[in-house]
Amino acid sequence: MIDRSDNDGVTWLTLNHRKANAFDLEFSLALVDAMGELHDGAGAVVFTGQGSIFSAGVDLKRIVAEGESYIRAFLPALDDAFRAVFTLPRPTVAAVNGHAIAGGAVLACACDHSVMARGDGRVGLPELAVGVPFPPSVVGILSSALPRPRLRSILLGGGLYAADDALTEGLMHELVDADALTASAQSRAQALARAPAASYAATKALINTPALAPADALGLDATIEAWCSEPVRSAIARYVEQTLGG
Repeated sequence: MIDRSDNDGVTWLTLNHRKANAFDLEFSLALVDAMGELHDGAGAVVFTGQGSIFSAGVDLKRIVAEGESYIRAFLPALDDAFRAVFTLPRPTVAAVNGHAIAGGAVLACACDHSVMARGDGRVGLPELAVGVPFPPSVVGILSSALPRPRLRSILLGGGLYAADDALTEGLMHELVDADALTASAQSRAQALARAPAASYAATKALINTPALAPADALGLDATIEAWCSEPVRSAIARYVEQTLGG
């Protein structure tokens, strides 16, 4: 699900889960485990995707097929996965090789820096178009990553952005030609890792920890109940049928 390689002090984690690197229960748990293995190490981490997609977000077809019991197991695992990336006390870079939609965009925004390849890839947060509320931790991560004036329109509008527009909106930090993506991400990761590891970790914690405070206060229970409710599950089913072909 997650392929690891090491290159000159940088750990590369390649998402390799089915066709679209979609988030499901097992993939979320694997990402938490991967972050646990990296937690106390040194050097930077780069996330990228296999094929032409970074991540297409949550596996909505599985949500529809497996229903409430699956949702109740999945959402806490997804929440843990995003938190684990966001709070990792090491430099993190997203090398966005294609579509980064919903959970894929959250994963990129959870990193300290994002580099996207020019091309046909789209970035966006269409949760409200699907009909689901954002988990509080996701809003915390996005509020830390996105320019404040743009946060409201990006989340409430639910649009998908081409690479140039994703850069303008603040969803990405850097845009490069596709054949330069690996080298650019590697270079940025090495540059971030030049700071003493303890100093970088302490500074990152001061920036990121407050962003999760509202989510910690609210908890995840209300989000889980909303996702399990009949109106939201029906909205997901309609979206899957109309947009993803059932």
